[in-house]
Amino acid sequence: MSNGSSITEFLLLAFADTRELQLLHFWLFLGIYLAALLGNGLIITAVACDHRLYTPMYFFLLNLSLLDLGSISITLPKAMANSLWETRAISYLGCAAQVFFFLFLMVGEYCLLTVMAYDRYIAICKPLHYGTLLGSRACVHMAAAAWGSGFLYAVLHTANTFSLLLCQGNALNQFFCEIPQILKLSCSHSYLRKAGLLLFGFSLSSGCFVFIVLSYVQIFRSVLRIPSKHGRHKAFSMCLPHMAVVSLVLITAMFAYLKPPSIFSSALDLVLAVLYSVVPPAVNPLIYSMRNKELKDTLKKLIQLFFCQQQ
Repeated sequence: MSNGSSITEFLLLAFADTRELQLLHFWLFLGIYLAALLGNGLIITAVACDHRLYTPMYFFLLNLSLLDLGSISITLPKAMANSLWETRAISYLGCAAQVFFFLFLMVGEYCLLTVMAYDRYIAICKPLHYGTLLGSRACVHMAAAAWGSGFLYAVLHTANTFSLLLCQGNALNQFFCEIPQILKLSCSHSYLRKAGLLLFGFSLSSGCFVFIVLSYVQIFRSVLRIPSKHGRHKAFSMCLPHMAVVSLVLITAMFAYLKPPSIFSSALDLVLAVLYSVVPPAVNPLIYSMRNKELKDTLKKLIQLFFCQQQ
């Protein structure tokens, strides 16, 4: 029986057997990665450069873009390199690092989405207290709490996962090091520790989810009382993008981590992983900027300024 220390590398999932399909996956992931870099980079630049966007909502959006850039940079470059170089290997330490940073950034993002729900609740339900409850110091503290929660969660889960005895080989049925796939390699007598890991994660995600749902129940009740049709439209345009992002991340991630072992499908696992780890960082900039006039105006000015300097 081997344990984790005797494994020097893991084998990640190969997307295809033929060279043509491997290159197709490489170019597809490269396009998604560049789109995520461009979109999130533009949001970070816009918020940093335009003093009109120095508000709590855009401060949290800047942090979200930083987390998105980090999380997609943890998984896609390695997957692209494996497709390009026709390899599946990732070192044991590299896998542990990937698990740690991915959990750190993804859990931090989920906690930040919870904070952003609170921000929308105060802005719509208690607008007169917005400046008091969400001052600059409070915003920094809440953002730091989101990042810190992700860090502590990642430390706990990475340490526990890689201290388990691994008896089922070293082949992972995923394109990156994902905890559910690593747990499948562990020995049967590690069941209680595996259950504890999943229970802790479920408790944290459920707590955040309940908070988000309660916030949006109050938000929608307040929005429906707004007499102006334009006011209701503006309020919904502020909230619906956030709800779409939360739903996508939460539903796919929880199903991937908590689905019963009887539901086994490599294709399903792959689709779920792409939906919660790759799609949100790529589409978040589009979702948050599409119906945001202030952000779109700033981005237009930045693009015009760039082309003017080139001429």
